[in-house]
Amino acid sequence: MVNSVGKKYAEASRAYLAGLFDADGAIMACIEYHPEKKYRFRVRMFVKIAQKNQEILQELHQELGWGSIRLNRRVYEYDIRDQVQIHDFIHLIQPYCRVKKRQLAIALEILGHPITNKDDLVQVAQLADSLSGYNVRSLGRRKNYTAKIQAYFSSND
Repeated sequence: MVNSVGKKYAEASRAYLAGLFDADGAIMACIEYHPEKKYRFRVRMFVKIAQKNQEILQELHQELGWGSIRLNRRVYEYDIRDQVQIHDFIHLIQPYCRVKKRQLAIALEILGHPITNKDDLVQVAQLADSLSGYNVRSLGRRKNYTAKIQAYFSSND
């Protein structure tokens, strides 16, 4: 079954984008304190693709119409932060990804997991922690979201 996102883009374009993501992309989950949320935390997903060649990212941005491009030190980064667009991005490339299939599956699990109680939040935090284990850049600065949330709730009980 192909969803409406996949129908808009040629198969070759989707495969190219998946290869670009497999080689130079990352998908990350962050659990942030948010006092207006019922359980005081929110989940945010981020997609990044880094390139020295800004033109590749500009073409990508133009074709998809999502996200933004910024210079980060010596490379340009294409960022998608909108959660619906990230969901659509995953469905667009997932059939063609080879290297990061597991990360995409975890990200979809996070995006599709409603937070209706504290246990749900802890489960999503555990998924976010497992996702961060795949990102090379996160290894030195990885946060243990599960412990952070459990500590918050144990101090408020």
